[in-house]
Amino acid sequence: MGRTLVIGDIHGALKALQQVLDKANVTNSDTLIFLGDYVDGWSDCAETISFLIKLKASHDCIFIRGNHDELCYTWLTQKTNNPEWVKHGGQATMDSYAKLADSVLNTHYEFYENLTNYHIDDNNRLFLHAGFTNLNGPDREFFSKLFYWDRTLWETALSIDPNLKKTDINYPKRLLLFNEIYIGHTPVTRINKTTPVKATCVWNLDTGAAFKGPLTIMDVNTKEFWQSDPAYTLYPNESGRN
Repeated sequence: MGRTLVIGDIHGALKALQQVLDKANVTNSDTLIFLGDYVDGWSDCAETISFLIKLKASHDCIFIRGNHDELCYTWLTQKTNNPEWVKHGGQATMDSYAKLADSVLNTHYEFYENLTNYHIDDNNRLFLHAGFTNLNGPDREFFSKLFYWDRTLWETALSIDPNLKKTDINYPKRLLLFNEIYIGHTPVTRINKTTPVKATCVWNLDTGAAFKGPLTIMDVNTKEFWQSDPAYTLYPNESGRN
């Protein structure tokens, strides 16, 4: 039996991704669940997508949609962009795609189109980029963009008193639906951490690779994790999203 490995936000740091896959000794018997935000940040954005497309040909990969992936796809297909997106990593993506051969672009379109908003495994573990708001679960969510934009799930998990029992009437119903929830989206560097953080049943794997932190991959069964060097040290002449 292979492992189930979950990977946090990459943001164009292909060097960090290759490093951490090597550190974790990933084989083609492992299942790899990527939590989204493959682009916007470091200079290898388009190259990261090409690498992931090739990786899927040899490995069991599940690719979750991130908000930056949706913004990039909108730019690619509609030739429009959000100025805020450009400032928050989008320029690196635009520059990276300027070097990509047109013959490869269709495979990238297909990659973005086939991203999934969330994944639930056989052990009732939920994997998604950001969160959900419907108290009955993600399959009842009214606004699909929340899967890759919501921060309230993480903020709620962080704010829970550890002594509050799950049977308490005030315990958030969303946090009772799954055995575990794995997210990215909100860097744990905001709370001065650079390793995966667990709050109630929620694991946050965004360890800040877009900024000053490393990229992280974790075994969901054993909770062992491996990290790259801080991504900014692998791209010394770039600013990423800093």
